[in-house]
Amino acid sequence: MLDLFKQRKNKRFNYQPRFSKEDQTHADSEESPEKEFISRWKATREGKRKVKGVMPIRTLILALVLLLILMYVLEKKYM
Repeated sequence: MLDLFKQRKNKRFNYQPRFSKEDQTHADSEESPEKEFISRWKATREGKRKVKGVMPIRTLILALVLLLILMYVLEKKYM
């Protein structure tokens, strides 16, 4: 109930211009503990990849439909 009234916080991005050399030297000179923690967290997070399931959902649905058809055919044949 309380989640309905909470306002979302603005997203924060660590944008660094690609070709600006002033910003790169300034950013390198300021290694705060917070930035150090963020860089270590991103490095460990990149190592973990999302593991996909053994079989895709389409394959499972197709196998289920084929199984149901097979059950129907066998029931008609032996009844």
